[in-house]
Formats: sequence, C-alpha cells, structure tokens
Amino acid sequence: MSIQTIETPQELSENISALIAIEPKFAAIYEQVGLPDLRHNAGGFEQLMRAMVGQQLSVAAAASIWKRLVDAALTTPYKIGEATDEALKAQGLSKQKTRYIRSLVDHNIDFAALENMPNEDAIKTLTAVTGIGRWTAEMYLLFSLKRADVLAVDDLAIKVAAMELLGLAERPTPKQLNNLTQHWSPYRSAASLLLWSYYGLLRNKTAVPL
Repeated sequence: MSIQTIETPQELSENISALIAIEPKFAAIYEQVGLPDLRHNAGGFEQLMRAMVGQQLSVAAAASIWKRLVDAALTTPYKIGEATDEALKAQGLSKQKTRYIRSLVDHNIDFAALENMPNEDAIKTLTAVTGIGRWTAEMYLLFSLKRADVLAVDDLAIKVAAMELLGLAERPTPKQLNNLTQHWSPYRSAASLLLWSYYGLLRNKTAVPL
C-alpha cells in the first residue's frame, strides 16, 4: 500500500481541489483563507519530546522550558537516560512530564520505520508512549510525516470550524465528526489545514466559544 503524502504547496493545492470536488462547502473557505501553510517539521525524537514538553502549557512557558533543556543539552535519548529526575526538574519539567519523556526514551521508536507505516499503525506506535495521545500522534503524522489523509477530530478548533462548515447545531464529538467526514478521504489533511485557517477567521469575526 502506497503512503499518500503532501510534500509541496502545489500538492496541497491539488488536494484542496480534489477535496472541494467532494465537499463543495470548502470552496468558500478556500476563497477566504487562501492556501494554508504546510507547517512541516523534521520530526524525530526531539520533535516529539518538544511536543510533550509543551502540552497544556502556554506557548511562552513551553518555549522557556525547551530553551533551558536545549541549553543543558538534555534533548537526546542518551543525555536524558543519563540525567537524574532532579536534573530534569531543574530545567522546568514536572514530575509527570519527566515520566512522559522517560517513556519516550524507553520505547526507542524507530522513526525511519514510521515513514512507511499506515496511519493507524504509526498512531498505535506513537500512542504506546505514556503521555502521547491520539491528537499528538496525529500532529506528528500531519506535520512530520506529511500524511495526506489525517483529520484531527479531537482538535477543538477543527470541531468548531466543522460545526460552522457543516451547519451543525452543536459541536460534534470526535466520533460524530469522523463519521460525518469519512467521504473527505483521502484528502482529510487538506481539510484539517483549511479548517484551522477557517477557525482563525471565525475567531477574528466573532467570539468563538472555547
């Protein structure tokens, strides 16, 4: 089975065109927000660790802790394995976050192998790590593995934007949203990117309830 990815803005544009053919409601959004940024990153251990460090923290707080970890050279499996819990705490990591990061080290993920795994297999591998939920795994698939068919149904912004797009009376549950959008496949990553941009537009126009 070939793994579908979006590598370039041109490929994203093609995916959006195909998505609009399936779900014409996206046409108006695309006209308003334009081509979204792909926001790709290199992935790997450090990317996942940084995502875990930043969970449930403000952007500023997460950036501050990450800088301290980088300055202390505590962003590789080997260095973390050598470090005491006290050394990690000194850089701002909570006891819980330390447990999460050590779980990431212990699982010794083969990041190269993830490149060729089907989406659900890759998600299963990532979520085996304590502290990595489905949302974090899906973000890794979208932005590190560049997968073309990922809709982050647990994401608040996507749920709010989809509610507006589909004219729903209330915010859908992840299961409802997944069921409602199955026919968007295999272009759901393009849908995710458009819905995030649309959410930003909605927030600027009105107070969107969080």
